[in-house]
Amino acid sequence: MTDTHKWQLLALTVLLGALLYLLAPVLTPFAAAALFAYLGDPLVDRLEARRLSRSAAVGIVFLLMTLVVVGAVLLLIPMLRNQAAAFGDKLPVFAEWVQNIALPWVETQTGFGLDHLKTENLVALAKDYWQEAGTAAGQVFAHLSRSSLAVLGFLANLALIPVVTFYLLRDWDVLVGRVRELLPRSVEPTVVKLAGEADAVLGSFLRGQLSVMLSLGAIYSIGLWLVGVDLALLIGMLAGLVSFVPYLGMIIGLGAALIATLVQHGDLFHIVLVCAVFGAGQMIESFLLTPWLVGDKIGMHPVAVIFAIMAGGQLFGFLGVLLALPVAAVVMVVLRWLHARYTESSLYGGEGDRAHRQSRRESLDSARRAEGADARIQAEPATGAKASAAQGPVVASAKHAAADEPSEASTTPREGSGKRRRRRRGPRDGGEQPA
Repeated sequence: MTDTHKWQLLALTVLLGALLYLLAPVLTPFAAAALFAYLGDPLVDRLEARRLSRSAAVGIVFLLMTLVVVGAVLLLIPMLRNQAAAFGDKLPVFAEWVQNIALPWVETQTGFGLDHLKTENLVALAKDYWQEAGTAAGQVFAHLSRSSLAVLGFLANLALIPVVTFYLLRDWDVLVGRVRELLPRSVEPTVVKLAGEADAVLGSFLRGQLSVMLSLGAIYSIGLWLVGVDLALLIGMLAGLVSFVPYLGMIIGLGAALIATLVQHGDLFHIVLVCAVFGAGQMIESFLLTPWLVGDKIGMHPVAVIFAIMAGGQLFGFLGVLLALPVAAVVMVVLRWLHARYTESSLYGGEGDRAHRQSRRESLDSARRAEGADARIQAEPATGAKASAAQGPVVASAKHAAADEPSEASTTPREGSGKRRRRRRGPRDGGEQPA
């Protein structure tokens, strides 16, 4: 790739970034649909492998995805809303427990004064933030009420997502093939290799880690519900969704569940049961969910995931949040490729430089061996002449013997032929004629 090609690629990248920034509100439903299509394409390919047509496989997968989304909206979200309302009703009880039990115990054990965490101070701080949030929410709702076009636009984008998802699912392989055909032939193998690695990284997180998160949320919620915690669904789903950071989900969920159990039950037996639920969840994740759903693929680091989501939301809004993980996966793969190229270069002195030095050493050794062979040949001319002189009589006698053998062989048939000629000439010389 020449310098001109590099500058053209850089200009194209900057242009695409500017277009994404300007068209972010329009591209949001298309990005969401592309994400759903990416998640559903492997299942469509598996159904195609079982001799189903592409359209039939897409119809089945699209129906399953629609049922999952509709079920989550109609069942899970109302349950979470009820749990949040119950938490709001019990918030004074939690505050009283913290004020009368938790803070005095901490002050007694540590000797530190925690007057700034008193209830009246926390309530005053919450009132200030609540007033600011209420003012901002009022401005937002007033803007939405004045602009019915914004509401219609939101509903239109929401209805556009399933339509675009269906068509992208149907033509996903065709689109990928067309994009591959447009790649320059000089960089096509490298781009395909990096794209495959980015797909593995992104797939290990979206299809693997996301499944682990949802499974852990379900395990924690069911376990806490069996223990008898009122806020089981809220705490369990929160712990599951934060579990992509190792041990963070367990720490947050266990802490919240212990506080809820102490406030609600206040005995050691339920505390032991809550600890058992989270311990069993961690064992299931380590020995079953992660090896089965994620495997040994190198996924995305939790810090990279957090930074990518925050940076994407800051730069491009909700579209940036949707595109954060794919872009982060591609960036991580490219950085790994550049790191490998750098460590193999002569600038770093890595494998490439060592291979170069090894080949140079082997060439020098072969040159030395060739020089030694020439010196031995030049140092032994007299020995070679004496050996040839000593072998001269033997060779000459062998030549004479070889020369004699064909002469004898040649005379023998001549003698036999002469006798036959004499026998034929016998009667002509006056011998007796046969009667």
